[in-house]
Amino acid sequence: MTVARPVDIPITDVSAESFVIPTDAPESDGTIAWSSTTMVAVTVAAGGTSGFGYSYCDASAAALCREVLAKVLCGQDCLAIEAAWDRMNRAVRNIGRPGIAACAISAVDIALWDLKAKLLDLPLAALLGPARKEVAVYGSGGFTSYDDSRLAEQLGGWAAQGCRWVKMKVGRDPDSDLARAETAAAAIGDTQLMVDANGAYARKQSLEFAEVYSQLGVCWFEEPVSSDDLAGLRLLRDRGPAGMVIAAGEYGYTPYYFRTMLEAGAVDVLQADATRCGGVTGFLRAAAIADAFQIPLSSHCAPAIHLAPALAAPRLLHMEWFHDHVRIEHMLLEGAPSLSHGLIAPDLSVTGHGLSLRAADAERFAA
Repeated sequence: MTVARPVDIPITDVSAESFVIPTDAPESDGTIAWSSTTMVAVTVAAGGTSGFGYSYCDASAAALCREVLAKVLCGQDCLAIEAAWDRMNRAVRNIGRPGIAACAISAVDIALWDLKAKLLDLPLAALLGPARKEVAVYGSGGFTSYDDSRLAEQLGGWAAQGCRWVKMKVGRDPDSDLARAETAAAAIGDTQLMVDANGAYARKQSLEFAEVYSQLGVCWFEEPVSSDDLAGLRLLRDRGPAGMVIAAGEYGYTPYYFRTMLEAGAVDVLQADATRCGGVTGFLRAAAIADAFQIPLSSHCAPAIHLAPALAAPRLLHMEWFHDHVRIEHMLLEGAPSLSHGLIAPDLSVTGHGLSLRAADAERFAA
């Protein structure tokens, strides 16, 4: 018996623009400092409607979307997302897939999933097949540029909103890290404290800090050493205090990166970022790899766009409620989720992922 295939719905346009949004205060972590965040926003049109996607990266990703990815996508079936994903990845082979190219692909892939769900008249969360109805988040910020008052106010605020965990940055000035962590711990009560060094520490220095942080109740040590140092992460995982999670993965751009990290036994929890690792498609592949290794998964940053795929990830532990991106998503996007008792949930009354760019609000930040 021959089964009729649905009619192709060709992609008619791929457009992209970038916006540079200043931070609300100077920000830094263990290795870099910044004063703005760039959002690259993508629209893919087909079948009389359009899908929206975005990434946080460099503005050059917008040009790559328009000048490279659009050429291999226009005229192709918008519902065949796996085929589109393969086409985009082949197109950037000689450009260099990790980094800017992967972020551009991520934004387009997110837009394709939004478009597909709209054409099928479904919320994206329903299309992906949710494993849960809502997701717990952890408040994330606590930048090394903050004074003690701002640190306590921000982390204590998330604790008061019901977050079970909050995360702070460490590593820029190791001599002050213990005092800062003590300030944070005093401000959050029973909420669990997480620290993120962004690879700033050396291996044995990390081991020493792991013991000290553990005495303060720190439950999560993210990138104590560089995420490229898989042996160093494995050392921390094997020799660190019992009950302290070692986490990394936010700089994964391909499925092979995640597989290599887990084959090395480098982390207790894998992190993946849909705005870097290939969009919804890449995030779900990372989730499948984590599931195969029986390792929990946590989404990195960009909470609004992670909500639908995070609901579908079988071993999801939590999502990151990152200060910069929460602020931007509520400033510029219609439909950004709001925190309720430490949880976020999708709006199932709208099709797609439910997010759209408020062009009038974004215009003043155009790059």
